[in-house]
Amino acid sequence: MTSIRLTRPTLEVIKVLLASTPDCPAWGLKICDEADLGSGTVYPILDRLEQHGWITSYKETGPHPGRPARRYYELTASGRAHAGESLAAREARRNRRWGLAGGVA
Repeated sequence: MTSIRLTRPTLEVIKVLLASTPDCPAWGLKICDEADLGSGTVYPILDRLEQHGWITSYKETGPHPGRPARRYYELTASGRAHAGESLAAREARRNRRWGLAGGVA
């Protein structure tokens, strides 16, 4: 699996995906709302994550009266691990930069 550039919008999408569960999966417009991003930003990120093997997607199979079937997105096992590591590394860099790594004040 290749790494991808973790921009702020990409990180926001990943955070939504990390918070989703099998009982409450993430779909496109839900991700847009929770990440506070437009669809023109979110869908290319989802495509890129899927191309790099970080996520998989599947179409809704249950009834969906009055609307098109949703496409659900979930992190793969390796994508979840890679995303968690990337978020932790980014947070550690951020803490070092702002002097939040702990220590005596």
